[in-house]
Amino acid sequence: MNRRMVLNTIGRIATTEAALLLLPFVVSLLFGEREAWAFAVTAFVALFVGFLLVYLSKPDTKVIYAKEGFAIVAFAWLLMSAIGALPFYFSKSIPSYVDAFFETVSGFTTTGASILTDVEVLPKGMLFWRSFTHWVGGMGVLVFVMALIPNVADRSMNIMRAEMPGPVVGKLLPRARDTAKVLYIIYIFMTLLQIILLVAGGMPLFDGVVYSFGTAGTGGFGTKGDSVAGYTAYQQWVITVFMLLFSVNFNLYYLILIKKFKAAFKSTELWFFAGLVGVCIIAITTNTYNFYSDFSEAIRHSSFQVASIVSTTGYSTVDFNTWPEFSKALLLMLMLIGGCAGSTAGGLKVSRVVILLKSICREFKKLLHPRSVKTLNMESKRLDENTLNGVNSYFAMYLIVFVVIYILISLEPFDMQTNFTAVLACFNNVGPGLGAVGPAANFSGYSDFAKLLLSVAMLLGRLEIFPLIIGLNPMLWRRR
Repeated sequence: MNRRMVLNTIGRIATTEAALLLLPFVVSLLFGEREAWAFAVTAFVALFVGFLLVYLSKPDTKVIYAKEGFAIVAFAWLLMSAIGALPFYFSKSIPSYVDAFFETVSGFTTTGASILTDVEVLPKGMLFWRSFTHWVGGMGVLVFVMALIPNVADRSMNIMRAEMPGPVVGKLLPRARDTAKVLYIIYIFMTLLQIILLVAGGMPLFDGVVYSFGTAGTGGFGTKGDSVAGYTAYQQWVITVFMLLFSVNFNLYYLILIKKFKAAFKSTELWFFAGLVGVCIIAITTNTYNFYSDFSEAIRHSSFQVASIVSTTGYSTVDFNTWPEFSKALLLMLMLIGGCAGSTAGGLKVSRVVILLKSICREFKKLLHPRSVKTLNMESKRLDENTLNGVNSYFAMYLIVFVVIYILISLEPFDMQTNFTAVLACFNNVGPGLGAVGPAANFSGYSDFAKLLLSVAMLLGRLEIFPLIIGLNPMLWRRR
């Protein structure tokens, strides 16, 4: 283990967070808020920690292997969240540090679960920081750092593999840093386009920025207690479309950018995702039609909630907790599946679900024709056994971790529906669940122990389990 390189990189990440804190500091000053000092003090803390780690751990070599990648990802996300919680705590916007940590982890992991009972009383600077954590965490904290800081490390693809969601992560360009830059250029362009469209539709600029950050990171933090319900139909449709766009694999946008349209639109994952969304919108619209005054209202709310849940954003225009059980069951399924690999969405990922379904079909065929040899293909490429084993192992680990967290959360005084969907919503980075943690409620009723446990669930879900478990394993640090 190249410990010095791990600590040095984490130090650079802390200094980057100090720079990021200047944005909400400026926003707070522009609105004349006294809480601006909390961002300045936190930036100083981040800068001090960062410089200390960089100064004390000058590496002999900058090479990063898989184990260093896992360690960097695990500790960087924990440190970013621990420091990022300080402005809420220092300013007393969130008096409890555990609550502030929960809210910040929820922000960086783009979960959107909240302990706040009245978000509208928060200062503008705090609202901005809260949603800005979504935007930074959406594409990945370390991908962001790699795109900004030159010569972060050799073999930095190991960092991207440890952080980026999905069963396989590959380079768009020969150098990992160039790949990170391309991803962020696409990400920034789409975010700016959404801001323009929302502001053009009459949304205040501050709200447009905050909701675009929440949509881009598929996080779900906003400025209003009723989420998006109070905005116009046009603004809701814009957010609906962008929630779906940010749920698509960003590699496809790169293919479109270089005019490889045929390759982009041949994606199996894309068509499965589009079909799933379309079927669920039609089914829920039909099921909830009597709840609304006309068809256009019914399809708008159905489309919004399907997009919000499948993208794991968590915004809402209605309290879907009151919908029929069939519609809630479909939303529960979408919570589990999530968006596409290589997007900012959470969940199991569509590609994994497709691969699992293909594997099941192959097993049925083997039972019928034992001597046949059947290969599996995905995106016009043959799936090797390592990929299949990786998907199966992840799914098994997913179920084990989910069950363990759910059993521990069941110690809390809530019903089964609340606890089950609370774990599902946090582990899959969705945000709202059902019951006492539905879209009209929050997670404030849970104990500090449960909030810390759910924070761990959010980190495990965002980093897809293995990087956090491996990175924090003491055995990794002892081995040479």
